[in-house]
This record gives sequence, structure tokens and C-alpha cells, in this order.
Amino acid sequence: MICSKVGNSILADAFAAGKEAGSAAKADGAKVAFVYCSCAYDVAEVIKGVKDALPGVPVLGNTSFTGVITADGYVGGDDPFVGVMTLAGEDLAVGVAGAERKDNCPCEDGAGIAKAAMAAAGKTTAPDAFYMAASPAEEEYWLKGISSVIGRVPFFGGSAADNSIAGEWKLYADDLMFADGCVAAMFWGLNIKNVFTGAYRETENFGVITKINGIRCLAEIDGVPAADKFLEWRPDLTREDITGGNLLVTTITSPLGIKDRLGDLIAIRHPMNGNDDGSFNVGANLAEKTCVIRMEATVDELISSVGETLDKLLADLPCKPAALHLVHCGGRRAGIDSRIGEVAEIAKAKAGDIPFIMEFTFGEYGFVSDSNNTVGGLMLSFTALC
Repeated sequence: MICSKVGNSILADAFAAGKEAGSAAKADGAKVAFVYCSCAYDVAEVIKGVKDALPGVPVLGNTSFTGVITADGYVGGDDPFVGVMTLAGEDLAVGVAGAERKDNCPCEDGAGIAKAAMAAAGKTTAPDAFYMAASPAEEEYWLKGISSVIGRVPFFGGSAADNSIAGEWKLYADDLMFADGCVAAMFWGLNIKNVFTGAYRETENFGVITKINGIRCLAEIDGVPAADKFLEWRPDLTREDITGGNLLVTTITSPLGIKDRLGDLIAIRHPMNGNDDGSFNVGANLAEKTCVIRMEATVDELISSVGETLDKLLADLPCKPAALHLVHCGGRRAGIDSRIGEVAEIAKAKAGDIPFIMEFTFGEYGFVSDSNNTVGGLMLSFTALC
């Protein structure tokens, strides 16, 4: 049987905040601690504090955009914050590992992470599920490397974030800490259910990606510059609305999406920067000769989708979850802005007495049955841990 506890803190001193949150999350026989904190802290001191409260417990996680949500509500805003969730269970085995980005392909180091995590758990077989957190740049390649070792194993998690998209994020796994790389936890004896969705509506605006520059720069749709096509789809916008960083904000409620091969999942692609040549930098990988769809949602729908997604997560479960691990996109959180308290109230009401933590990321990871593990942006990846 799995059990979980959650703690948080907004103490000014980083070590004290980590210790307070870790102490509140202390569970007998804890096997792992997820830690999400503010980049405004000395993050190394936060982790020292958590470890002081939870001696011998593997720790991993990343900095979160502006806050976390727990049963105590939204924790963060103008104050530095830390949230901790532990998992314990007699039959639960956990292996934690990580790797900083090197000059070689992340696929290679991703494979190394998988092998190290299995070794840490004393296992030679594939896990039942795994968690991953990476820097927001090459998540698909870290995932590919891990999967090359363990095969198609359901996963969940999200990309590290800071408060201003300035590269101040951090990732950590036990004694490792870095800004560019990947950390993972592999679980044996843990059942998960994941709901991975953007909860956006499809529009009738779609086209074929006819040119990309690199892996994350959308150059042309239907043979014309991406900016021109987007303005054709959104005649209410001006060129200035989709130039530079304005594109990031404009597309929170009007992003792009790509369907999986069965049509069960639309992975959201968040246009992030509009370039002078009419191309868009996008927050996840793209491929030429595939279809891209313009999606829509109002801010009201971004908020209500949290409750709707939790309803789907909690429906038809064979038993009551021990915990809920909730990954919410930082871009959605920015669009929700001062109404984030409404999200917290929805999460608390739906979770009831189930321990939960919600972090805010710059990329989200999840899976759909009969489909591949997938990386997206502007999405929700909500996971029940049983």
C-alpha cells in the first residue's frame, strides 16, 4: 500500500524553508521526495534543508514557475516557496538518477540515466512507471534515450521553469544540481493513471507544415511563412501581436496542436517567439509534412479545465489514489494570472482528502493508452498514484 504526505513553506531562509516543507511531508518509510521550489531561493540550500528533514530519502525535482498548489492553496506569488511530496510503501521500490547536458546527444545520457536509476533500485527489469524532469529544450531526446533502455513505460512529469523565462531554472536529483540536463525516478510497485490534455477546442484553421528550421522553429505552413498563415487564421491580430515575445502571450489562448496517429491526443505546441522572417520558435518538436491545427480556449476554460481533467483522472479508478501529482503548464498559469486562486480551490475540492501537489512547468509530459509517451506545452499532465 502506497502512502503520501505533502508539505510547503514560504520561509525567507532557503534551508529553513526546505526543512519546514520536508518535515511536514515526512512519511514513515518514505522512498522518494518530489521537491518543487522557487528559483529566487538558493536552491542548493533548499535541498539541504529537505534532506535534513528526510535523511536517506532520495530527492528530485525542479524549480517551478511562480508557485505550487497544495491542500493549503496556492503557495508562492511574490514570496519564494517550496513544496514537497513524499511517497512511501513497503512494496514500493524507487531508483533516482540524473545527468547534466554534455556535448553528446541527450539520447546517450538518457540511456545512462535509465541504467543508473535501475541500478539505484537494485532492479534489472523495466519499471512500472517513471517520472522525468528536464530543461526546456531537448526533452524528446532525453525521453528517447531512457526509452531505449526500458521500452514503452508510462511516464509523467514536466520541464523545469523559472519566473521570467531567463534560464534561471534548476534541476536536482540527490547530490546533482544543474540548469541543463535531466533527472528521473523509476518506480516498481506503483500503479499510475495519467490524463494528458491541452483541453483546447479545435478550430477549422489547419495546414501542413512545409518547412521547419532545426527542430523547434516553424518556418512555413502550406508553403507560406508561419506568421502570414497565422494572421490569415486570426485577422483580428496585427503583425505586432505575433512579433518577438508578444507571440508567447498572444498564443496562450490560441496555440497550435498536432494529433497523434490515432487522433486520441492533440499535443499542444506553444509558439513562443515571432521572428523577422515570419517563422515562429515553438516550445516542442515539429516535423515537416504533418498537420498543425489552431486551437482555442478562453481564460475561463483554462481554469475550468483543471476540474474537468481531475474528474477524468479520478473516474473509474480501481482504488482510492494515495496521491495526485499534478503538472500544470506555466504558460497557462500566466494566462490565468491573478485568478490562480480559483484553480487552487478547484484542485482542493476535487482532491478532497487525497494528498496532492501541483507544479507549474515550461513543458509537460504524459501518455495516452495505445500511444507513445509525449512531450507538449500549454498542457495538463495529471497523474493518480496508487
